Amino acid sequence: MSDPTAKDERATEIDRLIAELEKAEAYEQRLRQVIVDVRSALAAGHVSTAMSMLNEALNFIDAATDVVAPHRGN
Repeated sequence: MSDPTAKDERATEIDRLIAELEKAEAYEQRLRQVIVDVRSALAAGHVSTAMSMLNEALNFIDAATDVVAPHRGN
């Protein structure tokens, strides 16, 4: 017989991992879009706009440390 508590714990862990993957995918997509937008700005000769976009991206990266290195709160 299987322990219902162990099954619940496994299901909870699977749900947590799925949510973590979804966050990581959204994070990656946003950064990829920033790269596309920066390239477009540079190609159009808008260097200052591109620099501003890169600064925003750095702020986004800095604020999203839980995606890069998950933190388990106590």
